[in-house]
Amino acid sequence: MRDGLYLVTPDLADTARLLAISGAAIQGGARILQYRNKTADEALRHEQARALRELTRALDCVFIVNDSLALALAAEADGVHLGRDDGDVSEVRRASGGRLLTGVSCYGDFERARAAHQAGADYVAFGAMYASPTKPAAPPAPLALVGRARRELGARVACIGGITADNARPLVEAGANWLAVITDIYQSGDPGAQAARFAALYA
Repeated sequence: MRDGLYLVTPDLADTARLLAISGAAIQGGARILQYRNKTADEALRHEQARALRELTRALDCVFIVNDSLALALAAEADGVHLGRDDGDVSEVRRASGGRLLTGVSCYGDFERARAAHQAGADYVAFGAMYASPTKPAAPPAPLALVGRARRELGARVACIGGITADNARPLVEAGANWLAVITDIYQSGDPGAQAARFAALYA
């Protein structure tokens, strides 16, 4: 997976709008798209996941499904992202025959990152790095975790939480492989141009 912008979708019921914004951002330079929708019913989640799978395949973007191994398999995703209560890396590997990439949310917990990396996770994610409009109650994660995970574990690292094109540079300089972003792209007036600003940080 190439380093750079890691899109995370918002809870958006309008599939056409979701695809339009996502496509513009991918063409602007996003490397990964994670489908995350906490409010959709099962039918809409399957519809959106399949549509995003087609879009990301056409635009050469890695497609990850949040939380659900079953949906990731059904949508033929490239990977699945696991939170605290979403199973473990070994389960994903068994169920997918080792095919699915696996990311793990580690919040501000270095030992969770160590365990995930040792279990074979393809990347670990830390956050919230800044105050997050999506998860306002999320506790902060120290910036030092990024460099520590890179140095001590050799892990690839995603950062999430309140990241904008204006505050992202310290995360890149600390060693973040990916910047996971929702609001600064999906509420932008020009998502393609905004994605390009993130991509420029890795140029």
